[in-house]
Amino acid sequence: MTGHVLDRPVWHSLVGAHSHLARRLGIAAAYDPAVSPFAGTAEDGDAAWADLRVLLAGRSALLPGSPFPLPPDVRVPFRANVFQMVAPEWRPEPDPDAIELGPDDAAEMHDLATRTKPGPFELRTRELGRYVGYRVDGRLVAMAGERFHPPGYTEVSAVCTDPDFRGRGYAERAMRTIGAGIVARGEIPFLHVATDNPAIRIYERLGFVTRVEYEVVLVVVPPS
Repeated sequence: MTGHVLDRPVWHSLVGAHSHLARRLGIAAAYDPAVSPFAGTAEDGDAAWADLRVLLAGRSALLPGSPFPLPPDVRVPFRANVFQMVAPEWRPEPDPDAIELGPDDAAEMHDLATRTKPGPFELRTRELGRYVGYRVDGRLVAMAGERFHPPGYTEVSAVCTDPDFRGRGYAERAMRTIGAGIVARGEIPFLHVATDNPAIRIYERLGFVTRVEYEVVLVVVPPS
């Protein structure tokens, strides 16, 4: 296996920091579906698909950029192009008003993500890392957190704000707080964003630069 760890962020997360959340077979690995729908492999090609086919039999999963080519019997109901952006020089300051989110907030976090659609978010997604947010009159109105965690990097993810509270800077403040924690650990923040998302301009202003563009596909693997 060669290449940069960010070429296969799911695989490197699942065999490292997130191994306790992994289901693995050979050179394929997937998150527990109650946590995240993502899967990944150590390499492309037939050997990777042989392991994925057994691991995901009768299930669907999101694959970010690998392993290709796709077998002809694997259905692909959705695909999207994303930028992978990194911020090696970002030195954000945490917001003291951001609140830590934990197990008691799981249902509200899931509801907010379901309504605002920042990306896949399950009831147990919060187990991937740290999450912070903001409440107004007791209501969770914005949050951001951590997702993939390959060696030396942590992804900023689930950045979202309730539509009634947009334009108040909550999302950026939450991102800065999460980013500050990542940098304090000696890691580099990165993120994924759809290529047509206008938030790219905000990320660039914060110091994120595009590393690569690739395709994320939702695959449905037939039963074995």
